[in-house]
Amino acid sequence: MVGDTGEALRQGGTVHSGETDDVVLLHRLLKLTNRLMAPFSIHLSHRYKISVNEFRLLMTIGALGRTASHEVAELTGVNAMSISRAVATLQKHGRVVVERDESNKRRKWLSLSDEGERLYEIMRPQTERVAHYLFGKLEKVELEGFANIVERLIERLDAEDEDGNSLFLERTKPEE
Repeated sequence: MVGDTGEALRQGGTVHSGETDDVVLLHRLLKLTNRLMAPFSIHLSHRYKISVNEFRLLMTIGALGRTASHEVAELTGVNAMSISRAVATLQKHGRVVVERDESNKRRKWLSLSDEGERLYEIMRPQTERVAHYLFGKLEKVELEGFANIVERLIERLDAEDEDGNSLFLERTKPEE
């Protein structure tokens, strides 16, 4: 990929010379993630004044009906602090209802308010549209293979040592 930047981009690479194949793939995956956010940013974020984490939380609660913050964090991969901020903002805007669990005082149940339900019903078709567009040209076997790879990568990223520390975070720390 050394040389003509335009050619490197046309070939699907990056402009960084000397990268290993796995680093190039990581950059491609990050590009894919950024491209997937475009419909949200353009069509939903500004119109409904909702952040990506608030959107993910709203969609997860809408799909589950009622859940707890830690369950949303586990399902989405969004850290607990970001979930907490998203819950606070959604609650402030009347989109979620937070109720303390009487049998476990530390647990708070999350459910959609009427306004949250209204937004969920508006946004769900957009989510489906994005999924159908993205995966619509793949063969069933390709989709199954991709789903398998995604699950294996998530398992690897979620792996913990015997003390419950993230192996991913421990093994990717910068050298001091």
